[in-house]
Amino acid sequence: MKIVLPLPAALTSLFIVTLTVAPVTPWRLTGPHSRAALAALGTPRLRLTRHPTPWKPGAIPLTPDERRLLRRSGQHLAVSSTAPPHASPAAAQAARAAARALARTYEGLLFDPLTGGVLPARHPEPAAFDLTDGWLGWDVRVHDDATCPPWDPAGTAACDGLTITSRGLRRFGLPEVTLDGAACAHTLCAANLLRTVAARLVAGHLAFASAHPGARRRAIDDHLPLPPGPLGVRLTPCAPAPSPGRGSIRRLRVRPATGPGPAACLQVGPPSGFTGSLNDWLCATQTPVRTGLTPTAA
Repeated sequence: MKIVLPLPAALTSLFIVTLTVAPVTPWRLTGPHSRAALAALGTPRLRLTRHPTPWKPGAIPLTPDERRLLRRSGQHLAVSSTAPPHASPAAAQAARAAARALARTYEGLLFDPLTGGVLPARHPEPAAFDLTDGWLGWDVRVHDDATCPPWDPAGTAACDGLTITSRGLRRFGLPEVTLDGAACAHTLCAANLLRTVAARLVAGHLAFASAHPGARRRAIDDHLPLPPGPLGVRLTPCAPAPSPGRGSIRRLRVRPATGPGPAACLQVGPPSGFTGSLNDWLCATQTPVRTGLTPTAA
């Protein structure tokens, strides 16, 4: 089955720079994206808007040092870039490069409201695009009625109260991806699966947009193989879901390519011959890496 994804005429990236000093000192933009950013400055592809009020981060988690720095900030800059899909990710990278330079110059914090994170401003924007370089965030929740019993080898009392949804894919014209129904103890494994799915979707989407700059929709297969392992997932569209305080999240719901289970939630099915539980298989097929996940209250 094919899933049709709309391609908007333009995509917008927004970054927030808090200001602890008056923005009168000349700022310098260096690094691999400096030429593109300077050429775009003052156009829709790169606009700087000063707001004479403090910025409120909402539910974005902050360290004690970041909170102290935020309290010193009486105003902020909005750094935005609006460009067609085929200009991604270069347009977003140029905007983030400018935001990094501004945060360094004015001793402020750099926020990405879409991913819900604070970005380091000390170093210039990397030349190569890497989705894991701060372009992807996570919304982690546990069902209100979830219980987490002790691990059961027979799988009869496995916890299934975890929901993880990506944050950041909308920047590239994609729905977010979500996993619903995993064990709370397997947050790392579940996030690794979603990260892999997101990386495959973004790579394919950027390649399509570059090759078809005038396209207004794209059809993808609902089965997404994830070589070299036996893992494959099925993508099933779902309605927008509310995210308290953060607006709605457009997302695709991910479920296994084989095995039983309704499309309404993610259920991970082991390959034939695997004798463990579903959650055992979820972790066994993943390579542990750091996720940067921060739990969020439901």
